[in-house]
Amino acid sequence: MASDSVDDGTLCTLEFAVQMTCQSCVDAVRKALQGVAGVQDVEVQLENQMVLVQTTLPSQEVQALLEGTGRQAVLKGMGSGQLQNLGAAVAILGGPGTVQGVVRFLQLTPERCLIEGTIDGLEPGLHGLHVHQYGDLTNNCNSCGDHFNPDGTSHGGPQDSDRHRGDLGNVHADADGRAIFRLEDEQLKVWDVIGRSLVIDEGEDDLGRGGHPLSKITGNSGERLACGIIARSAGLFQNPKQICSCDGLTIWEERGRPIAGKGRKEPAQPPAHL
Repeated sequence: MASDSVDDGTLCTLEFAVQMTCQSCVDAVRKALQGVAGVQDVEVQLENQMVLVQTTLPSQEVQALLEGTGRQAVLKGMGSGQLQNLGAAVAILGGPGTVQGVVRFLQLTPERCLIEGTIDGLEPGLHGLHVHQYGDLTNNCNSCGDHFNPDGTSHGGPQDSDRHRGDLGNVHADADGRAIFRLEDEQLKVWDVIGRSLVIDEGEDDLGRGGHPLSKITGNSGERLACGIIARSAGLFQNPKQICSCDGLTIWEERGRPIAGKGRKEPAQPPAHL
């Protein structure tokens, strides 16, 4: 289930570093977010170059609104609507093909987990998304193991009580091959998935209802296109970084370069999902 924007979801708080130097910058940021459906509250701190947004929108959509003012914005942390840090994680997806993305996990409450992200390079349509058992990428996505399933149940949909805990259903890629989504799940917990992997598949997950021999095992969603290890990430106010210790890039320089590999230390256009 994809969510291009979720106006009735659970609020979370997004912490952005935004390049601001004067009061007109503050006014521009406020104006960009004022009255936007899904944005409940905005706090702008010029002295810290920080913007806190309480919202039900995916972080990528909020970031696009901020950068629409002509200022760079970097997501530094996520927390619940009550400014609590119950656990956060991130998976950077990649594979042998062109599919890449970033997916974040946030424990909104002890019972509810938020999964939101952006994945590019997909064929338009629905694609199965699952947490897998192992954080092992030695053989690309083939070494991630089966769906995360500590209860030993059959495959199902995210709304089913009888399902793998890693069954997140489908995300929808638009005509440009981009999927932006915001899901909430009551079976998955951030502390259970750190160190495991997230995988996006080539086809639609039939949610265990397709009648195919693989329906109750994988959802018959086809080959694994891209995957990434789920790693702990910063909650609210837990990321003071201004310069990356590994290569000396400022957060603004880092915003405009690939996460790793070729082009990391040279100017580059930012990937759309970062």
